[in-house]
Amino acid sequence: MHEQTLAIHAGYEKDAQGTMAVPIYQTTAYEFRDTEHAANLFELKELGNIYTRLMNPTTDVFEKRFAALEQGAGGVGTASGMSAIFYAIANVAEAGDNIIVAKQVYGGTTTLTGHTIKRFGIETRYFDVNNPSELESLIDEKTKIILFESITNPSIDVADFDAIVAIANQHNIITCVDNTVATPIFCKPLTLGCDVVVHSASKYTTGQGLAIGGIVVEREGLVEKIKNNPRYAHFNEPDESYHGLIYSNLPLPLFTLRIRLALLRDLGAAPSPFNSWLYIQGLETLPLRMKQHANSALTIATYLENHPKVKKVNYPGLVSNANYTLAQKYFPKGQSGLLSFEVETLEEARAIADGTKIFKVVVNIGDSKSIITHPASTTHQQLSNQELIDAGIPAGLIRLSVGLEDPEDLIADLEKALG
Repeated sequence: MHEQTLAIHAGYEKDAQGTMAVPIYQTTAYEFRDTEHAANLFELKELGNIYTRLMNPTTDVFEKRFAALEQGAGGVGTASGMSAIFYAIANVAEAGDNIIVAKQVYGGTTTLTGHTIKRFGIETRYFDVNNPSELESLIDEKTKIILFESITNPSIDVADFDAIVAIANQHNIITCVDNTVATPIFCKPLTLGCDVVVHSASKYTTGQGLAIGGIVVEREGLVEKIKNNPRYAHFNEPDESYHGLIYSNLPLPLFTLRIRLALLRDLGAAPSPFNSWLYIQGLETLPLRMKQHANSALTIATYLENHPKVKKVNYPGLVSNANYTLAQKYFPKGQSGLLSFEVETLEEARAIADGTKIFKVVVNIGDSKSIITHPASTTHQQLSNQELIDAGIPAGLIRLSVGLEDPEDLIADLEKALG
C-alpha cells in the first residue's frame, strides 16, 4: 500500500465491535484465561498483552502503523522522544563502552550523551555530520552505536547517509537516526541502510502539540548484523533476567523486543494509551500536513534569503544551500517545515522573536501553529560557547517551525518583526 493509505489503516484489525476508529484501551492490566495462559505469555510461548507498561492494544496499533510508514520490521513506543534515544543507547551500550554522536543534534540529545550518559560509565565521542570521515578515527572495539539526525535541529544540516552507513557497516556498528524533523514522509532511513530510527512523536506525529511521546523502529534483517557480533554479546548470550532468553535466536524484531522486555520492564518510560491514540490520529493526516509544512517553509526561506537584515538562511530546499544536493538525493519530496536564519547579534535575534504575533515563542517544533525560538538562550542554553559553535548555533540564530497558517500571513508577521 502507499504511505497515505498506510497512515490511515496500517496495524489495526477491528475488534468484535467493528469500530472504525481505533479504540482507547485505557487499562493498566489484562485478565488471563488461566494460570497456564499467564505463564505462556511470560515465557513468550504465546504473544499477547501482559501489562500496559510492556504493551497495550492501542499502543500496538501506533507501533505497527509507524513501523509500516518507516518500512521497518517492528517498533516500540516510549514516553518521550528522549526516552526513545536513551533506550536505543542503553539497549547496546554499558559501562566501559563508547558511543559516537553527531555534534549537530538537538540540545537535549547533547546533554543526554555528553553529561547524563557519563554517569553510566559510557563515553561519548562526537563527529561533524558534515565530515563523516571523522568517524574512522573515533571507532574502536568498544564502539556500540553511531547516532545522528537526518535533518539536524536547529542547524538544518543534512546527513550523508551513504557515507555514514558505509563506515558503520565496515566496522559492523549499529546506526541510529533521529528522523523527527524529516518524518517518514520525507525520509525513510531504514531503506537507506540505517539500522534503527527514533522519533519524538511529540512533534509532527501529533501535529498539534498535544502529547509527549516517542518511538524506536528497527529495520528488517537487523538480526543478521547482531547475531554472533562480539560488539553485541548480550544479544547472543542468555539473559538471566528472562529465563536465559537469547534474543538473537528469536524469529522476532530483536532490537525493539529487548527494549520492551528489558528496558520498558525495568525503567518504565512507556506511553499512555491515550497518548498513543493521539499519535494515531496525527498519523492519519501526516502525509498531507508535511507537504504543506514543507511548501510554506520553502516560501518563507526564499523570502528571508532576500531580506537585507538576514545574514544566512538554513533550509536545504534552497538551491543556494550547501545541503541542497544531499537534500535532493535523500529528501526529494520535501525538506520539512523547520528552518533557521541568522542575524547579526543575540539582542537582535531576541527582539525579532519577541516582535512576532503569529509566530509564538515556544520550545517545540512540528505544531500546526507556527513557532519561533532562539536556541542559544533556550533549547541549547546548557551548551558551552564551543559546543554552540560545533552544533552550528551562533548567538544570532533564530529557528522557525513553520505551521499550517497561510504563508503570506507568516511572511507579513516576520516582515514587521524584522523592521
